[in-house]
This record gives sequence, C-alpha cells and structure tokens, in this order.
Amino acid sequence: MAVSFYIAKRYLVSKKSNNAINIISWISIIAIAVTTGALIVILSAMNGLTGTVANLYNTFEPDLKMTAVRGKYFSANDSFVKKIKSIPGVKLISLTLNDKALLKNEDKQALVSVKGVDHVFNSVTKIDSAIVEGRYDLDPLRHNIIVGRGVANQLQINLNGYVNELTLFSPVRGKAESFNPADNMNQLHCHPTGVFSLNDEFDFQYVFVGIETAKKLFDSPDKVSALEILCEKGETENVQDVLQEKLGDDFKVLNRYQLNDTLFKSLETEKLATFIILAFILVIATFNIIGALTMLIIEKKKDIKTLYSIGADLTLVRNIFMREGFLITGVGSILGLLIGLLVCWLQIQFHLVTFGSEFIIPYYPIEMQLNDFFWIFALIMLIGFFAALYPVRVFTRIDLLK
Repeated sequence: MAVSFYIAKRYLVSKKSNNAINIISWISIIAIAVTTGALIVILSAMNGLTGTVANLYNTFEPDLKMTAVRGKYFSANDSFVKKIKSIPGVKLISLTLNDKALLKNEDKQALVSVKGVDHVFNSVTKIDSAIVEGRYDLDPLRHNIIVGRGVANQLQINLNGYVNELTLFSPVRGKAESFNPADNMNQLHCHPTGVFSLNDEFDFQYVFVGIETAKKLFDSPDKVSALEILCEKGETENVQDVLQEKLGDDFKVLNRYQLNDTLFKSLETEKLATFIILAFILVIATFNIIGALTMLIIEKKKDIKTLYSIGADLTLVRNIFMREGFLITGVGSILGLLIGLLVCWLQIQFHLVTFGSEFIIPYYPIEMQLNDFFWIFALIMLIGFFAALYPVRVFTRIDLLK
C-alpha cells in the first residue's frame, strides 16, 4: 500500500511528457473543489434559513402544545395542571384560549385570531422579543391588546399618536337569536399597547389579550384551548412521550416542529432536492478523472512494464492508479471544503450578502453543520471511486500492456 501510494503521489505532482494530462488533472481538481465549495455554501445557507424560520416560530410556539382531539376547548383545573407539571422535565405551563373574533377601529375592521394568554406565556415563549412598537402589557383589568403589524396597518393603528380604543366582537354562545344583531354579540373595548412582527402569517392574523379578557369575550369562563409547555433543556422529547402516554387518545401533544409540520418538511425537501441536483453536477465534474487516468495509464505504459518485470503484479498496478484517482478526488474535495468554509465564515463575520431594511433579517443567514461536511466528503470520495474504477479496470489489462 505504501509503495502504490508513493508512486501515485509522484504521478500527481510530477511533470508529464504530455502537458494535457497535467491540465486535465488540475481541471478535475478545480471542478471538484468548486462544486464541493458550492455544495457547502448552499447547504449552509439553507440550514441558516431553516434555523431563522425555526427561531421565528420559537418566538410564538412553545416547546410542546397540548390540545383536545375533539372540540376546541377543554377544562384545565388546578389539579389537572399540577398533574402535568409534576412530570419530570416540565418547567412552566401556560394556559391559552384562542378563537376567531372581529376587531374594529372606528370604521375599519378585520377578522382576527384572538389568543388569550396568562402571565406565564411570555416565559414559555419569547413573544416580547417580537414587539416592534409599544410594550408587552396585557393587563386584564384594562383589557389591553397587542396586535400584529399587518393588523395594525390594516386598521391604521398608530401607537405614536392618539390611540382609539379597539372593539372586539364575538357571537354570544347559547343565546337565542334576536332581531337586533348587537344583542347576539359580545363586545369588549380594548386598549392597544403594542405591535409585534414575526411574519405575514402571524402579523395579519393574530392579536394577543389576557386570558381573562378572552374568557369573557368567548363566554368560556372555565375552558382553555391549549396548555403550552416549556421543558427543561434536552427534555422535550421525553416529556412529550410521557405526557402523551398519560393523557391517552383524548389529547394530542405536539412539539413546535410538528405544529408547523408542512413548513419544516418543505424546507427539508428543498434542501434534499438541492443536494441531489448539485450531486449530479458533481458527478459530471468527476468525469474528468476518467479522462485524466486513461491518459496517464497510456503515458505510463513503459513504467508499468518495468514494474511487471521486477515482480509487481496486476493488483499493485491497479492500486497505483486507483490511489491516483483518490488523490485527485481527495485534494479537490478538501480544497472545496476549505473554500466553502471560508465563504461561509466571511458571510457570518462580515455579512457580505445583505437584504433590504424591510426584511425581518438584515443579511443572508448561514449555519454550518458538521454532518454536511461529512456527507459531502463521503459522497465525493464514493463518486471518485467509481469514476476511477472504469479506466483502471479496462486499461490495465495485461493484454493491453504487452
């Protein structure tokens, strides 16, 4: 093995009588390096996007969310909540009540999802970090309300000037219809204290109020929509399994990725599709190895005959050129990994690619993952092996070298 590797290394760096072999070898190395670097940069960029989206949803979604399988509401008395909180790994539990309502600001109106939250909710999530105007204040005595930026724009709510009270409307439950529509609606006057911004899905849909305000609006004094749970670090999966086992089929317990299953699966599918497309480009780039090894074997025909004459067998000769192929592939892939690492580091440190001020994130996010480097390197070496196998098997046959 040491002899074949030494000879292969000499063949890679030594000058050939036909300069085209050197050129093709270095073209192969450069092509592999560029494609590898592109793979690292693109996959790291997609990791960054996935991480950014996950962080945005972390602001709104808890580690675990427990809801009823049947019906929108369920009872959650103190003993029930304490039972869940006694599960090892559960840190905090927030009670929330969510339903649709009509929100009006004078003559302007919008259909919104009203989410009533208790005082623990801000500790379970990070919703206060999304406040872009005003402050996080859901005082239930004043019926304070926090609206999304899209809702604020739609209703022309300006916290910097004179602020009108907003009115929430929700149908009265279990009451006979009246000829006067106003008699069939619960009305609550709310004082806007803040505007949050996450993304269009939330900004144009959600408003937050205190849970007591929501219970009054929706005629649900002893009901909640969900229990939102903050877990100890690293305990989310265990808590989810234990909680689902204890609750049975009447409740479902979902983590934040399952709550947004379609979104995160789409991101993973995009990443996989991008990897496959670039892998095909990488296969094309490694075809140069076939040409380089074929020409090298033909040029070194005399050397091979000399090796035969001093006792070398066919296995040693083939090992030399297989290792030559591995060297070309390995040098190209390592250079590519270093190039990709450098480009990603420059973007992380200096934010070379930026977005406009209207975007949530000011620059393109990058997140490098060690397993990407491992799988890309393994894939390149595997492709290089099969690319070298054909010329070595075909052109080192004894009958062709006589």
